[in-house]
This record gives sequence, structure tokens and C-alpha cells, in this order.
Amino acid sequence: MDSLLPLAQRVGEKLKARKETVGISESSAGGLISAALLAVPGASAYFMGGAVVYTRPAGDAFLAVPREKRAGVRSSSEPWALLAAEHVRGRLKTTWGLAETGASGPTGNSYGDPAGHTCVAIVGPHGSVARTLRTGSNDRVANMRAFAAEALKLLDEQLS
Repeated sequence: MDSLLPLAQRVGEKLKARKETVGISESSAGGLISAALLAVPGASAYFMGGAVVYTRPAGDAFLAVPREKRAGVRSSSEPWALLAAEHVRGRLKTTWGLAETGASGPTGNSYGDPAGHTCVAIVGPHGSVARTLRTGSNDRVANMRAFAAEALKLLDEQLS
């Protein structure tokens, strides 16, 4: 996690300076996004909460995306990441919603995505953005770190 801390600190400082907040929905990053943001002193000023939404039941419980909005949208996709970011933002009433969904490995997921595939999305006051990352690696832990770094980078870009 040490490699994530400089980026998390930069994001945290920007959020604090702007008096803005963030909510997190992560899957294959396994909590590393939240952990990195919470490792920054003063995180309570901007971090409103997060959940590791690793399964459909977790998504139902924590995100409460209505079935009609989920229709035709599969996990591990940019549309799902955008929906998750929108819903975590709404449920926690934050300035920003950040979501990550993917396949950390060592194998791919049931949707046909390879290990090392993730989609990250940010929903905020000026709209939304999503990005797909494919590391080409089946190293689960390295992918989890890469997914968290990608999510934090995307948030940092949106805050700039």
C-alpha cells in the first residue's frame, strides 16, 4: 500500500482544500482505495465511507441500484462502474462517487474479462468519467494495487 500513499495524500489534500467529500464502491481492489485514502491524516474531512462490493448481494445491500437501472448492465464494465459511482455518491450524499469493478486474478471473471481487467469511474459535480485498465498480468496482489492506483489517478485528474 505504500506506493498508493503519495497519490492518496495528494487527493486528500485537494478534497480537504475544496471542502469536498468522496464515497467509494470497490470490488477487485479489495478495499485498497479506501485504505489508502483513510491512511491520510484528516481523512474524516473528506472520506464519507466505502464498501467492498464484491458480489451481487453486496451490491444490492450497499448500493441499492434499482433492478431496472441494472437491466442489461454487467459487472466489470464501464456502465456498471458509472452506476456504482452514481449510487454510492447518492447514498452517502458526497461530492464525488468513485467505483472500481474488475477481475484481479489469477483467472478472469465469468463475463470473459481476463485477470488484470478493471473499470473505474468517477461521478461528480461536473459530470462523469470512466476508464478501463488491463494490466496483462494474473498477479492478484499487483493487480489490486494497480486498480487502486488507477482509481486514485482518475479522481486526482478530476480534481485538477
